[in-house]
Amino acid sequence: MAELVLKEMRGPVQIVTLNRPAVLNAVSPELRAACTAAMKEAEADAAVGALVITGAGKAFSAGQDLNETANLTIDQVRGWCTSMRAMYQSVRDLSKPAVAAWNGIAAGAGMQIGLCCDVRVAHPAARIGQPETRAGLASIVGTYLMGLYVGHGPNRELSLSGGLINGERAHAIGLVDHLVPEGEVLTKAIAIAEDLLKVPPVAMQLTKERFRTTTQPGFDDATAAGVRYSLEAYATGEPQRIMKGFIAERAQRKK
Repeated sequence: MAELVLKEMRGPVQIVTLNRPAVLNAVSPELRAACTAAMKEAEADAAVGALVITGAGKAFSAGQDLNETANLTIDQVRGWCTSMRAMYQSVRDLSKPAVAAWNGIAAGAGMQIGLCCDVRVAHPAARIGQPETRAGLASIVGTYLMGLYVGHGPNRELSLSGGLINGERAHAIGLVDHLVPEGEVLTKAIAIAEDLLKVPPVAMQLTKERFRTTTQPGFDDATAAGVRYSLEAYATGEPQRIMKGFIAERAQRKK
């Protein structure tokens, strides 16, 4: 079985690659656990000075694996939300600079992983957004994280519509920091990580700590609300019905 998260050192920069390319690096329970563990290991490893997070193949991550969430019972919803929060928190907890290389679609959980990083790089054709509402779920955590970077108007539209925007539009509104040609996303992300390594490490750690502590209450509130609203949504049966419909349509297209 292939490793779900690949790690490669480029000098002091560790490249962490989400590795489920056949399903656009959709976040399964196993990938979630592997990503969380990779962040904690990188934080504890003195050889790692900075991280670049990217995805295998043509995607960063298409988001949550519907094969998991379409079949959740009410009793499982809280545990699912808790494990998602742990993954995002593991990125937020990094004292080392982290750069997201959005090499393709970065939707839902994929977008949120990137928004927990310090810097985001993408190409003009990348697809970025928060499609939770289209799956029957309230957009809560992603809405909070987007609000750290964009204004109320675009945040509201993206959160309510569940639509994806291209990298060019994402750059214009502030979700993407650096827009480069498609084949240069990883190279640029590594260069940014290397440049951030020039900052004295104590100053870097303290500044990151301040960003984290000032946004932590909002993040905690959003993740708690995410549990509450997910429970309400699942109690209606709407998310399960919609997601199972998506899975059936996908299977039909493959025939």
